[in-house]
Amino acid sequence: MCLNRPLLALVACLCLAAPGRADETSAPSAPEGAPATVFSFGRDNPTCGEWTNGCQICTRPAAGEMQCSTPGIACTPGPPVCRVKKEP
Repeated sequence: MCLNRPLLALVACLCLAAPGRADETSAPSAPEGAPATVFSFGRDNPTCGEWTNGCQICTRPAAGEMQCSTPGIACTPGPPVCRVKKEP
């Protein structure tokens, strides 16, 4: 039973030190002059139908929201570039 006390104390400390709920904090906004993300690039370039940053490829279907692939874990993104312009 003596070995359980330190373990119990450790678990209690970890529970008390756990951060609050994620929805209680807001995500920080990008600083002024920060490089564009694939999401902000898509928002700011509505005539672009497909764009990439070298890690993710995003498309804008005729109807619906933009869709982006999931980046690889070891990918270093570059600046977003438009690959396909949308037809007017």
